[in-house]
Amino acid sequence: MTKDVIALTPNMPDTAALLVALAAGGTGLDATAVADGAVIQLLGAGGRPLVSVEAPVLVQVPGEVERLLGTPARIPVWWTETRASTAVPEAADLAGGVAGRLAEVLGGTVWPPGAGRITEVPVGSEAAAAPAPVGALPTVDVVTESTAVVLADRPVVPLTAWLSDVLRTTAGFGAALHIVTPAHCRLSLPLRAALTGAPNRWVVQDPDCGYYDGLSGAVLSWQDGTFAPVRDAAGQTRAAAAFTRADAGAAGERRLTVSFRTEHPAEEETLLGRSVEAAWRALTGEPPAGWGTAEPVNLPWSPRQLTGLARGRAPEPTLLTVVGPDALAVVRVSRTAGGVEEDVTLTLGRGPADPLPLDALAGLAGTLVAEHGLVSMLASVGPGRRDLAVVPRFGAAPLPVSFTMGGAGVAGATLTHARRPPLALRPSTVGPAHRPGLHYPLGDGTDPAAWDTLSTLLAHLRTTV
Repeated sequence: MTKDVIALTPNMPDTAALLVALAAGGTGLDATAVADGAVIQLLGAGGRPLVSVEAPVLVQVPGEVERLLGTPARIPVWWTETRASTAVPEAADLAGGVAGRLAEVLGGTVWPPGAGRITEVPVGSEAAAAPAPVGALPTVDVVTESTAVVLADRPVVPLTAWLSDVLRTTAGFGAALHIVTPAHCRLSLPLRAALTGAPNRWVVQDPDCGYYDGLSGAVLSWQDGTFAPVRDAAGQTRAAAAFTRADAGAAGERRLTVSFRTEHPAEEETLLGRSVEAAWRALTGEPPAGWGTAEPVNLPWSPRQLTGLARGRAPEPTLLTVVGPDALAVVRVSRTAGGVEEDVTLTLGRGPADPLPLDALAGLAGTLVAEHGLVSMLASVGPGRRDLAVVPRFGAAPLPVSFTMGGAGVAGATLTHARRPPLALRPSTVGPAHRPGLHYPLGDGTDPAAWDTLSTLLAHLRTTV
């Protein structure tokens, strides 16, 4: 497995500290900066990347270190991630040497415990002197014409800045990213969203079948330079037995997922993130704790700073992660012909005895319609871990509990038509009287028939009157 070692330090790793850390491999290695200076690589004699050291991140958000590493940490804390190549046996110790020296110089700790070291790590393997493969990405473990393979072994595999860069790079030349982990690993929700759909995959190692897809359960094998489903004579795939086993660590735990889209004019005074904060306050009673473009999320919550970042990246879209206790949102900000859109998926985790804030959904719908340009909102309830991590197990689909159509959609369908679906339900009017939205209750998250109800409702709303 690729060895990820993280130095957590109260002080910023400055140039002097980094030089001391990079000397962990002795005098026979070279160092070079890649990814616009965001990653430093230690190279073997032939230019093969041995260890990458990501730019330090100042984490200021409570609970973020514990969410990703399972260990509490005092904040603010500087998070410096090192990643070892699997091509060289000594690389894992070298990564631990870099992190250990940073922690020694700056007075911090190393994760995982015991991985850090302060002695020099001699690198004498012949592989260290081999030339780097053509087209190699920074410490990506395997690269073929169609696929980049990253091996990972940590409690939660997050969407780090490095992994985001690998995703963009592979997508740029039409390749897939396959992340290979042991079965005990989980994915963060932002990484789960990034891997959705072919050709990217989460590949889980399994002693019985070899490998399986952690999101679909299909048994996989290495075929022609990529992981692909194993098919029988009839062309059918099969699910791994491990995928069908219940997640014993999440018995009775549930999630409320609220997905909504808002539209805003592309004007100087437009402030993004306010709809996310409104939803957070309505459902949790508190504002979000922090936001960022990658994990760990490092910035305290600030709609103004969020807006500045998105404006600076326009017209390119901006993907954001927003976090708080037992809640996480993935946000996509996009420029459109009509202005600026925010696509938000906010997920709340709850324990078996904890109530879900379903009664707050109608009020939230009214706020989003009246103040934030709501296009539509769908709320659903389903099983899932309270910590919001994704396990490689089958999970029952969530069930819809409500749907809201914003003022523009209601006006397009006409209020009379939209408020009279061919169903035994009646929506409530939300938002301003001159341009109301409609909020449709669909159930309490326990009746599978709610999907049929939603399908009938949407078909009715699309019907021209």
